[in-house]
Amino acid sequence: MSSILTNNSAMVALQTLKSINSNLSGVQSQISTGKSVGSAKDNSAVWAISKVMESDVNGFKAISDSLALGESTVAVARNAAETITDLLTEMKGKIVAAQEDNVDRTKINADVTALKDQINSVVAAAQFNGLNLVDGSTASASVLASLDRDASGVTASSITVTAKDMSTGGYTANDIFSGSSTGSSSNGDTVALTLDAGGGNEQIEILENGSAFAAGDKVSLTVGDETVSYTVTADDAAATTTSDLVAVALKNKVDALGVSGLVVDYDSGTPGTLDITNNGTVDLSVSGQFTNAGSGGLGAMAGIDVSTAVGATSALASVETLINTAIDAAASFGSVEGRISIQADFVSNLTDSLTSGIGAMVDADMEEASARLQALQVQQQLGVQALSIANQSPQTLLSLFR
Repeated sequence: MSSILTNNSAMVALQTLKSINSNLSGVQSQISTGKSVGSAKDNSAVWAISKVMESDVNGFKAISDSLALGESTVAVARNAAETITDLLTEMKGKIVAAQEDNVDRTKINADVTALKDQINSVVAAAQFNGLNLVDGSTASASVLASLDRDASGVTASSITVTAKDMSTGGYTANDIFSGSSTGSSSNGDTVALTLDAGGGNEQIEILENGSAFAAGDKVSLTVGDETVSYTVTADDAAATTTSDLVAVALKNKVDALGVSGLVVDYDSGTPGTLDITNNGTVDLSVSGQFTNAGSGGLGAMAGIDVSTAVGATSALASVETLINTAIDAAASFGSVEGRISIQADFVSNLTDSLTSGIGAMVDADMEEASARLQALQVQQQLGVQALSIANQSPQTLLSLFR
């Protein structure tokens, strides 16, 4: 039955054309935005996942900046520690030269003093963006390193950089050490001994000079290449026999080294005195050093004075400890710097992987979009033609009434 009121063919053609135009609009949106999922209505689940991942990518970009800042800060500290090591090594050469009697120790001491000033200058200048890891102004610093996402949410993790106090601040020489008169030298806070093989014997007296000992004071003994130390506690400082406590503690630590032929006796009759005998087959050097509480890692450097023979001898033991301190600091900073560098590379690669993953979910396939666009444009033209034909159908009814 034909009707001029209801044109079913036109309605079918119109609905088909609307569907084609809707699909064509979607493809054109993909081409213009480059995304197959541009909003939540396109695919709510994929869109939600992509937005969470995009927020993580932005977070990791901020972490990359933090790691770059942290790496630069640690690099400055490492360079400072390495420079200080070189300067102390140069100072050691001067001190070794001062061991000779036929030298002008006054001029050598002037060179040593200049090197001290240069080291202090390096320590003061070793800051990046106001943070100095070597001057004792801070104990540690945290570098934001990662965002860790799990079922419970997101947490931030950091790399902790332990500062190394390489300042000379807070140091005051104290009359702590006294060596026996034969084969030893002492300048009050440092003592150096030489023990001949086969029975060489010396004494170190750890003096308690009034308020000389305080909590945090550190007393060290170096035997050959081995060093032991003891830090005075608050209870030790409050005792009336602090020097005895320190002496016994050092004796136990030296015994634990197991140096062949070395015998260390504690002389209870003389407060704070250690009697050291070398029954081994090789000569041994023994040195003691005192660093008072609150002094920097290079605090003992202030007590180095090679203007006298005694000072030159004790300075040799002191500078060796200082060099080891600087080397340890440089190695520590280098290790952390390497870790930060590895983390920075990982975060960069992780960001790229996340970005690729997001793209795989929401980016449009442009080859497919191009093919669909061509097909839909042809379908649109055919749909328009079909609708035009359907709209002309009622015109044929007029011929029935002629």
